[in-house]
Amino acid sequence: MLKLRNLCCASTIVDHEGSSCQSRASSGSNTEHPWEVFTLKQLINATNNFHENHKLGEGGFGAVYWGCTAGGGEIAVKRLKVLTAKAELEFAVEVEVLGRVRHRNLLGLRGYYAGGNERLIVYEYMHNRSLLGHLHGRRPHDVLLDWRQRLRIAFGSASGIAYLHHEAKPHIIHRDIKASNVLLDSKFRPKVADFGFAKLVPEGVSQMTTRVKGTLGYLAPEYAMWGKVSESCDVYSFGILLLEIVSGRRPIEKVAGAGGVRQDIVQWALPLAEGGKWDQIADPRLEGRFDAVQLRNVVVVAVRCTDACPENRPEMRKVMELLLAGIVGESRRVKEVEYWKGEPKVEKKGGDEADDVPTAITQPSFCVPANESTMMR
Repeated sequence: MLKLRNLCCASTIVDHEGSSCQSRASSGSNTEHPWEVFTLKQLINATNNFHENHKLGEGGFGAVYWGCTAGGGEIAVKRLKVLTAKAELEFAVEVEVLGRVRHRNLLGLRGYYAGGNERLIVYEYMHNRSLLGHLHGRRPHDVLLDWRQRLRIAFGSASGIAYLHHEAKPHIIHRDIKASNVLLDSKFRPKVADFGFAKLVPEGVSQMTTRVKGTLGYLAPEYAMWGKVSESCDVYSFGILLLEIVSGRRPIEKVAGAGGVRQDIVQWALPLAEGGKWDQIADPRLEGRFDAVQLRNVVVVAVRCTDACPENRPEMRKVMELLLAGIVGESRRVKEVEYWKGEPKVEKKGGDEADDVPTAITQPSFCVPANESTMMR
């Protein structure tokens, strides 16, 4: 049986802004960890014995339940369905990764339980559930994400992934970036979740070959075909997600009147982008309520991320720069930059412009010809 080894890697965790993480342990005696080792009784009580009415969702791994701790805090509890060797590994990987990372756009680990045949992971509860439900489920009919919310979700998700790639030690490849793995809090701020497929990247290693994990429609070509995984695979998946956010389309959809033929979102969007038909890419449910320049710039970033050649894709920190430039534009006003970065305002002498914000994207620049892109997909 696979051991967690007490998650010693997380014992000295420091968050990305430099502040030490404080323990949430109920005993109050352990101040080293930002998470708690729960008892089974605590989680049974919190979820009303995993009552069906508390169920938030279900997948191949099992189910996620809403819970309320004795202290009144809301939590989400993932319960593994069957304890197989594969499930045990994914459980250990997810707890290990979540124990290492601390970022405002990554779902926070509250704790876990491992005993007997039960494996439970406890997360912070996200009131607005997953991005998938807002784009494709019932939620769009109740609360349609407006243009500004969509851009903030895109930028926040990019920020979380960039932290995994460039700041976490060792670097982490998520391997399953998709709409259902972006969760939204009460203010629709995004947090990237589900690290069961994540890979820790040894120092000095840029690419690995492994069994293919992830979701059809989001997989980079080199990963889907040959199992070659790198940080660039996450960049590709994020590009798909970016197109999904602005268009409201699924990564793969049936072509109307084509006898069940399916088309991926890049094959659909690329000809429109190359023809300058940007408004036809926007989600029709927005009814034209979007900034045309921002739309163009964001789609250009998505096209660069989904280049068939991994060497041509930008790194995630570059993606963040391009998105910020494309969203804020040439005004580069401090308040706007701080809004998208999610950072507190810092007074600057001599004006209100941020010097480190790149200039806006002004012309689309496609990395590969359309025919090559289509062939590679």
